[in-house]
Amino acid sequence: MPHVSDIMTRDVRFVAPAEKLQRAAQLMSDLDVGALPVCDGTRLVGMVTDRDIIVRGTAAGHAPSDACVADVMSEDVCWCFEDEALDDVMRQMADSQVRRIPVVSRGEERRLVGMVALGDIAQHDAGRGERAGDAGDVLRQVSDPSRPGR
Repeated sequence: MPHVSDIMTRDVRFVAPAEKLQRAAQLMSDLDVGALPVCDGTRLVGMVTDRDIIVRGTAAGHAPSDACVADVMSEDVCWCFEDEALDDVMRQMADSQVRRIPVVSRGEERRLVGMVALGDIAQHDAGRGERAGDAGDVLRQVSDPSRPGR
């Protein structure tokens, strides 16, 4: 059974809560990603997405050059450990309807060590013959429209 560490992306870039929204958006543009982990040092404290910057930031009247990541980031973040079974993490992603999940070290420090995204799962699927399709299953469940109270 594969573990998260077998497929996760390592050396993940992140932003600090005090960094400006403009810096986070520029980093997303440079890396061609739509979400970044937010870390205090190396400890995971949240996630910020391009949607957070635009929708939350704009709705609140924040200027990207003045407002901080902490003003718009999500603090309630799903995460996993690198030694967890991939099947368990895929279930967590589907249940939480997330397309990517930070990977942290065990212990109180919750040090960011990587990220797992649907693309990582799809690449893993492509290398296996017997059980291909896990990424598609997770994507279908992640994309299921949310309902109130869900």
